[in-house]
Amino acid sequence: MKWLSIGWSIMKDRAKLLVTGGNGLVGSQINALLKISSNVDLRNKSECDKFIKKERPINVVHCAAKVGGLGGNMNLKGEFFYENIMINTNVIESCRKYGVEKLVCFLSTCVFPDNVEYPLTEKKIHLGEPHNSNYPYAYAKRMADIQIRAYREQYNLNYVSVIPTNIYGPNDNFNLENGHVIPSLIHKCYLAKKNNTSFSVWGSGNPLREFIFSKDVAKLTEWVLENYEEEEPIILSTSQEVSIKEVVNLIVKHMEFEGEVIWESDKPDGQFRKPSDNSKLLSYLPDFKFTSLDDGLKETINWFVENYKSCRK
Repeated sequence: MKWLSIGWSIMKDRAKLLVTGGNGLVGSQINALLKISSNVDLRNKSECDKFIKKERPINVVHCAAKVGGLGGNMNLKGEFFYENIMINTNVIESCRKYGVEKLVCFLSTCVFPDNVEYPLTEKKIHLGEPHNSNYPYAYAKRMADIQIRAYREQYNLNYVSVIPTNIYGPNDNFNLENGHVIPSLIHKCYLAKKNNTSFSVWGSGNPLREFIFSKDVAKLTEWVLENYEEEEPIILSTSQEVSIKEVVNLIVKHMEFEGEVIWESDKPDGQFRKPSDNSKLLSYLPDFKFTSLDDGLKETINWFVENYKSCRK
């Protein structure tokens, strides 16, 4: 199983950059002059150590993870906890042991407590238990934040973490069962149109989410790598909520689907909303222009249709 795609990039300071998950949703969009695929199992400490020791990157952007949507998080709880906590622990420790100067580690908004005052801010990560639908993945991601904080204090390392909201875009995993909400919906709509059937969607469509385009996340990550040095994570978010129904309507529009949309109200909705506060990000980048959901979905759907045979699904 491929757990690490390697992307080497030359940044402004000509430093050697290693991107874990380099062929994935975000990693594929990070500016890289050269990308190589490799079967390095990051769950395995010796394999991770061996690779980092051999290549000696100066900077690392850690995107690799075992990820999935609501179904995957609910049905594969043990796998999601074990694989993510091992991947993160091994990567961060290997970076420390072999002299990585700057590490940017990806967390997720699911790390936040279920019962917390909104909007979500960087100071609220550990104020309670995560939502029960994805708590194993959330705790594994929280531990990456703890590990980075501890390493900064003991080893004086310039390691930081980012918390993106729901990322979508080309090169996503469009798996129907375990993919995130947008890629799964795109694939379902594609098949419904192709097979002339109805388009069935889990839940009521009422939950609210904040979505951010993968290319925007990549740009922000490159900025973080070169500029952000705070111990506290930074949220990467548009801070604009949209309902699942609105997402479905946009997918239907861009897919030119003319059939019936069926809402499976007996299926779980997941957490109703988790709005975030992106004021810290905007304090650094007040003029950053986010890609609209309409434009981002159009580009993602076009990419999916053109690459249907070869994309992850």
